[in-house]
Amino acid sequence: MPKRHPLDAVIIGAGVVGAAIAYYAARSGLSVAVVDRGPVAGGTTGAGEGNLLVSDKGAGPELDLALLSAGLWRELAAVLPQAIEYEAKGGLVVAPDEASLGALRDFAEGQRAAGVEAVEVGARDLRELEPHLAPGPAGGFLYPQDAQVQPAQAAARLLAASGASVHLGEEVTGILTGPGGVRGVRTRGGELLAPAVVNAAGTWGGRIAELAGVSLPVLPRRGFVLVTEPLPRVVRHKVYAADYIADVASGSAALQSSAVVEGTPSGPVLIGATRERVGFDRSLSVEALRLLAAQAAALFPVLADARVLRTYHGFRPYLPDHLPAIGPDPRVPGLLHACGHEGAGIGLAPATGVLIAAALTGAEPPLPLAPFHPARFDRDPAR
Repeated sequence: MPKRHPLDAVIIGAGVVGAAIAYYAARSGLSVAVVDRGPVAGGTTGAGEGNLLVSDKGAGPELDLALLSAGLWRELAAVLPQAIEYEAKGGLVVAPDEASLGALRDFAEGQRAAGVEAVEVGARDLRELEPHLAPGPAGGFLYPQDAQVQPAQAAARLLAASGASVHLGEEVTGILTGPGGVRGVRTRGGELLAPAVVNAAGTWGGRIAELAGVSLPVLPRRGFVLVTEPLPRVVRHKVYAADYIADVASGSAALQSSAVVEGTPSGPVLIGATRERVGFDRSLSVEALRLLAAQAAALFPVLADARVLRTYHGFRPYLPDHLPAIGPDPRVPGLLHACGHEGAGIGLAPATGVLIAAALTGAEPPLPLAPFHPARFDRDPAR
């Protein structure tokens, strides 16, 4: 079996997280390879809407990660080609009644203390921000830091800018280890040798961990998106009802649906998002699609007559505490993880890349890694 030349690190996964790691690792002076059994953005990244959200995250480690990423995405938008379609459109969270609005106020207060811009919007002013919004909401909050990218393009451009050697269509079949820890990976095309391996395999992150002899409880969480025909800009921001925040934080395996509605520069309106844990079942759920369509039309009645051109779905990499696994795995020296971001991987990718690059080079990370410790689910993390 042929062996490739030694590298500083091998990154498993050519989604946006793996691409961001390659980009920031290369900027740190490292030589890296990216290997994926499929194409660039062939998994969760290609099935995402491209959300870069701070609005749905309460104060804590994930919000800190999102705020760091928000600044990094703005920097990347200035240096990467316009094809990534970065748009700082802002998010608008709508409260249907006074009780929901009060809960949003409390939520926003905690966010502001962490550095989030959250502006309360009265019922009358909602229509100025979104003229086609249905009447009736008690108010809402505007989040200017929310933005969007075209996720597949973002992954491809980051990967190209990294200069990494890319090995697509090569499934990793083994993690090579020795007395000192990781030595590289084995693929169906040969061996890639490196003293560090980064597991950025998304929903398959648990299976990659198993190849190294450790456990990481990543589970797939299915979600659907509707895409309408091209329309005039009837939706100006990323708009969703307040119950979406509870759906994101929920650990339920049952179907949950709360519409997130947004326009795109090319005209179609994207409508997400459902969540359910059904394994890797790729079958179409008519129930999920009906829920999304009805909720979107309730927010924006103008969409009731819009044609849906297509639907697509994918699987979010879910971890039980809703935090990604980021950083070195103490159980296998040289093994690092960067997966389990659930539906926030596109938004959190740059910060994840910076944290992993720091871990690979021994630099001081910009955020503490402790909340994202990959072995936190192990009964004996020191093992």
